[in-house]
Amino acid sequence: MKKPHHFYGHGIPRIKAGDLGGKLIVVEGADGSGRSTQIAELVDWLETSGRPTVQVGLKRSTLVSEELEKAQHGNVLSRTTLSLFYATDFADQLENIMIPALKSGFIVLADRYIYTLMARDLVRGMDGQWLKNLYGIALVPDAVFYLSVEPEELVQRNLAKNATLDYWESGMDLGLSRDVFDSFLKYQTAMGESFRHLQKTYKFEFIDANRPVSAVNKELRKKISAVLEEK
Repeated sequence: MKKPHHFYGHGIPRIKAGDLGGKLIVVEGADGSGRSTQIAELVDWLETSGRPTVQVGLKRSTLVSEELEKAQHGNVLSRTTLSLFYATDFADQLENIMIPALKSGFIVLADRYIYTLMARDLVRGMDGQWLKNLYGIALVPDAVFYLSVEPEELVQRNLAKNATLDYWESGMDLGLSRDVFDSFLKYQTAMGESFRHLQKTYKFEFIDANRPVSAVNKELRKKISAVLEEK
């Protein structure tokens, strides 16, 4: 039986989560995990079957996304400022995109959610209880899938796509290594451990995304179909 939507914590004032009728489905994973590819295929599958969707993701808020992008390019943000930037980006999309879409009965597909933000902050030494309180505004999704890929495979995929490794996704701000490749491996290993820690509390599903795109998509469709059939 379908459980009514609810918030992880204090939620948003005047919003009754139980009145939201759509579905919130989250796909998590590192850059190179195939996350965005899977979401694109899921959107096509769902909308072809007559189920309207809305997509959200990190740095898509019209309120702060441009400023956040500019600030990150300077590579000078403190961990607290970076955390609050992303929290603002999330809160704006939650209130102005996700909740209205769910009220209208849409399927909201999130290309990452609070778990990536919390995992990043935990790796950077932020307090877990502070983060839990900060993201108490978040809705509990109907399903969360973490696309798990070995760090060594992530390196190859990112280099094949971008010919370089991202400063932040390599954890270069943490001083793990002067070598960007070594830093990337250490950071992504730490991120994987952080996600496994969060999974104990938030109960999301790990999906082996070292496999071909078609195999991962087949598994996601099967699991999402089960969620959509819940009454």
